[in-house]
Amino acid sequence: MACLSRLLSHAHYFSLLSLWLLAAPTNADTVNTQKHTLNIDVLATGLNHPWSMVFLPEGDILVSERNGVLKRVSDKGDVSHVSGLPEGLVYKGQGGLLGLALSPDFSTNKIVYLAFSEEGQFSKAGTSVIRAKLQGNALSDITTIFQTAPRFAGGRHFGGCLLTTDKHLYIALGDRGNRDKAQHLDSHIGSVIRLNLDGSTPIDNPFYAQSTATSDGTKPEIFSYGHRNIQGMTLDPKTNTLWTHEHGPQGGDEVNTIEAGANYGWPTITYGVNYGTGSKIGKGTHAEGMEQPLHFWVPSIAPSGLTIVQGDTFPEWQGDLLLGSLKFGLLVRLDIENGIIVNEERMLDGKYGRIRDVVEGPGGKIYLLTDASNGQILRLHPTQ
Repeated sequence: MACLSRLLSHAHYFSLLSLWLLAAPTNADTVNTQKHTLNIDVLATGLNHPWSMVFLPEGDILVSERNGVLKRVSDKGDVSHVSGLPEGLVYKGQGGLLGLALSPDFSTNKIVYLAFSEEGQFSKAGTSVIRAKLQGNALSDITTIFQTAPRFAGGRHFGGCLLTTDKHLYIALGDRGNRDKAQHLDSHIGSVIRLNLDGSTPIDNPFYAQSTATSDGTKPEIFSYGHRNIQGMTLDPKTNTLWTHEHGPQGGDEVNTIEAGANYGWPTITYGVNYGTGSKIGKGTHAEGMEQPLHFWVPSIAPSGLTIVQGDTFPEWQGDLLLGSLKFGLLVRLDIENGIIVNEERMLDGKYGRIRDVVEGPGGKIYLLTDASNGQILRLHPTQ
């Protein structure tokens, strides 16, 4: 009877396993990592160099494509176009339609924020941000709430990451290839901008008082400066810590936590060197009054996207940072303990190509955007 009981138990187990296998995605890959074994399936394909994605309350995903197209992807992978993007968007070099963020009250006000490279006079371009309502598959009530000043020719380092909190909108800007401007407070270049959600400037911004008390041109919107080209930004809601990473030159990609008024050093200090020649940039790696990164990469991995794992779906990753790598096609996990990065794990190893964005979606699954002319949305969840 004991053998029969075990036989029936095994039969029940294999019956359940068969049902699970039938329900599992047929195109799923399995990848082993240090903490979890992952199932990875393709949710959507046919995206043209997608740059950013955000989840709408009903589960659809809003996706920006760098060529200036906004798309909506259902939870079944159906793709549709969203109309109403503003004129003036220019697709050049690293520019185009970039970061996306939702109002914290999106469920009631339907407000979305979009960053893009906008061309002005004499073919000079800069990063701009609009605030609009998303009604169905169309944008309406569009208002431009921010425009980078000054603007420059060329197609490098627009930044473009957006992040909303209960009260504020953060905008990450690159140096536009004019590195010295990142140390000047009379320029938005190479800074993190903080605005109120309606686009106005918070009076408690670190340089607001200086901008009103002097005539030196200080930009009151600046929250931090000395950045080269931020490509990932996320908030830890438990500690209210704002995490970013940015591209260095040849080496010197950085992970930082952003503090009001802090100077992150570029181009005075960096762990990178000049392209080609390998010569030193600025004063080396340290200077008084300038922040040190919490983590850096030499050689560069070209980090992209950034999220902090909050849900219970990946219990062994909870509280850790996940980011992509454009250069090596990696998913990178940074193990965080008490605000300190204690370990780095590299996953995927180029299997899916360049990873552009990393987002924790509803139910705690992890979603990746691949940067290609036939870009994909990949969905990750641990094996049962």
